[in-house]
Amino acid sequence: MSQDFEDEHVHHVYEQIAHHFSSTRYKPWPLVEKFLNGLPDGSVGLDVGCGNGKYLAVNPNVFILGSDRSETLARIAASTGHQPHSAIVAENLSLPHPAARFDFAISVAVVHHLSSSSRRVAAIAEVLRTLRIPEAHELQKSESQARALIYVWALEQKGSRRGWDVSDSQDVIVPWVMKGKKHGTASKAEVSCNTEQSGDTTYVRNGEEEEEGKRVENSSTFQRYYHLYREGELERDISAAGGIVLSSGYEKDNWWAIARCASR
Repeated sequence: MSQDFEDEHVHHVYEQIAHHFSSTRYKPWPLVEKFLNGLPDGSVGLDVGCGNGKYLAVNPNVFILGSDRSETLARIAASTGHQPHSAIVAENLSLPHPAARFDFAISVAVVHHLSSSSRRVAAIAEVLRTLRIPEAHELQKSESQARALIYVWALEQKGSRRGWDVSDSQDVIVPWVMKGKKHGTASKAEVSCNTEQSGDTTYVRNGEEEEEGKRVENSSTFQRYYHLYREGELERDISAAGGIVLSSGYEKDNWWAIARCASR
């Protein structure tokens, strides 16, 4: 898989679905909210892959500059009442920020859209590059260390409606359906979550996006790529990127980790 693959199955998709996607993303995830509200007043940080900017104004006592690869999502984030915070268009593999200047960063549900291990590690390294490097005296106080919170989709989702588990493919194509008018009753086959294989990638059929057994007319389906992280994989990628994991865990079908840069 390649940059062209990501252009087709990530960047182009989010540009097409941006407004619909934004309308479904309004509630901060609890652990991300806790991380942001636990930062010292006056902290300055980044939201890499900010989407519609729902995290920008969570803590009014810190300043966040958001960025997103989607021009439309970045525009939404910058114009929806999140002032004084702002958002820009940026590629997460080459962020336009100076190194070692920021107190914190978040990157929520972003890294899993990179289609190779080396690109995922590079994306994490780019986030870590922006963080202040801790001085020796800061290492005893975790609250004074610049740190990043990274979230990715988990492979271990046996209890969710998607039903993925450790024996499934880690590279999947997941549909986003922009629904039209509901009409009639869909068949059992249409509302089940079927899959098909193509090489190393699993394609999840549109049925999982059907709602309450209703057939949808005039809907448009867009196929998004995800790499589903196994337990321990995010921590290994952070280490490969030169980071040090401070804490990590699992929350609602996602793996998360808080990390810092290595000390001087």
